[in-house]
Amino acid sequence: MELVLETNNLEKKYKSFKALNHTNIHIEKGSIYGLIGKNGAGKTTLIRVICGLQAPTDGNYSIYGIDSKSKDIINARKRMGAIIEIPSIYGDMTARDNLVEQFKLVGMPSLDGIEEILKLVRLDKAGTKKAKNFSLGMKQRLGIALALASNPDFLILDEPINGLDPQGIIEIRELILKLNREKNITILISSHYLDELSKIASHYGFLDNGSIIKEISSKELEKKMEHKIELKVSKQLDFVNYFEKNKISYEVIDGNTINVYGKHNLSKFISELAKNGLVVEDIHEIEETLESYYMNLIGGDNNA
Repeated sequence: MELVLETNNLEKKYKSFKALNHTNIHIEKGSIYGLIGKNGAGKTTLIRVICGLQAPTDGNYSIYGIDSKSKDIINARKRMGAIIEIPSIYGDMTARDNLVEQFKLVGMPSLDGIEEILKLVRLDKAGTKKAKNFSLGMKQRLGIALALASNPDFLILDEPINGLDPQGIIEIRELILKLNREKNITILISSHYLDELSKIASHYGFLDNGSIIKEISSKELEKKMEHKIELKVSKQLDFVNYFEKNKISYEVIDGNTINVYGKHNLSKFISELAKNGLVVEDIHEIEETLESYYMNLIGGDNNA
């Protein structure tokens, strides 16, 4: 497993406040990593530190295996593109002219590739229209275009769909998937839109109070979010034997709790158990979402 980004007990303090608190994150090459956390959890601070816009108070990180304290970290960052908060766009310029300036800024040897990027972000037909007159979705796509100017293979997007209408969200989603699948770009994306993240992310990191409290792949998460029935029982072994015999997917949670996975008609399921002498003390159907999983992790009713 090759890691594009790894942090090691990263800290960032502002006087007595710890915006990052022993933060450990691991982003695999080729992944779309969804960074989830409520306002003030430390998402933007983490991104700013990784991009070299702020220095960590303690700890370190590596990009493509190059330590943040090494002089070569500058070269590693050249493989990155980023949008942090609001894209830096020249409002009185066209999309193409904005890209020309960005190409010069990042030191690209020629302007080759500009038309390809414009086409990729679907701004090739914007023509002479000035960026200040773009819709919010167009501005976000232009921001991503600017982040692609240096031909990065690691892209960082901080809240890229904030404020977008449904059509704009779909356009950004399709663009992110295209960059990942066709251009092989690893993407770190922070977002409040958990339902939208669940449609694109291959991995998740849950950030709370400056610390990563859980990292999980989408496949692992799908298993945990699978429809299940939670049973409270006294004779657990009898239930286990019955589930094994009938090839029913289950998981023993503790001494008197068993989760049964898959779709079952609840009344028929209880009836079948009773016919086999299996008495259930309590039963609940659970169908978890990314949002409910996150809320259970942080243990409260905070707003993601």
